[in-house]
Amino acid sequence: MSDCLFCKIAAKNIPSKIVYEDETIIAIEDINPCAPVHVLLIPKKHIASLNDISTTDASLLGHIQLAAAQIAREQNVAADGYRLVNNCGSLGGQEVMHLHYHLLGGREMLWPPG
Repeated sequence: MSDCLFCKIAAKNIPSKIVYEDETIIAIEDINPCAPVHVLLIPKKHIASLNDISTTDASLLGHIQLAAAQIAREQNVAADGYRLVNNCGSLGGQEVMHLHYHLLGGREMLWPPG
């Protein structure tokens, strides 16, 4: 989508600090981090939210999980633990209507989250 912020980032029309990229996803540092490590994992395919996935997206979602674990190791937060979060819809805290996951680490995560 031409007006989607994350589509523009994935197309590299908006600069970002990339920590991981392959043919299906891009992972960038969040510009307003909520933890010492705060990485956004964004599929290059535009999907508005988790509500909009289909069975054809199953391998993409699994790939995101595998990439998140790899990034956590590379960011040195895997051993102590981290959180992988998807916010879905406005009441779920989703601000950009493009499916993405937050990888948070480097500090203790509290429960309930908010």
